[in-house]
Amino acid sequence: MRIGELADRLGTTSYAIRFYERSGLLPVPSRGQNSYRDYSEKDVSRLRLLIGLRQLDLPLSQAADLASLCAAGRCDEVSNELKVLLADKRTELARRMDELRYLDERLAHLAGQLDAGEAPRPLITMQKGGRDDALR
Repeated sequence: MRIGELADRLGTTSYAIRFYERSGLLPVPSRGQNSYRDYSEKDVSRLRLLIGLRQLDLPLSQAADLASLCAAGRCDEVSNELKVLLADKRTELARRMDELRYLDERLAHLAGQLDAGEAPRPLITMQKGGRDDALR
């Protein structure tokens, strides 16, 4: 299949597929007599996994390593490694959500202060936990 069809099947772009090739994350495909790239179902599977891993917010290098392992027939190792990676990702995500909730509370409080006509600086410079910053 040609690069456009591959991109359509995977919901990505031809540019992204060429990037994966240039980066060595996708083997260079064979070429037809017309010099067009000719991708196989194996390429589709490998890219689908790579893109899916990236959508889980794994770094490109890590996603590429896991996709390569699976393409080499070692998907059991990928499953074991993913268990650890996903647990770490979920812990990080929970931490980030806590930070975003805290930020939302601060923004709502600041909006209320501004609506009441108060000066924003004391609230803006307040550190987490209610301590004032030395910038005051």
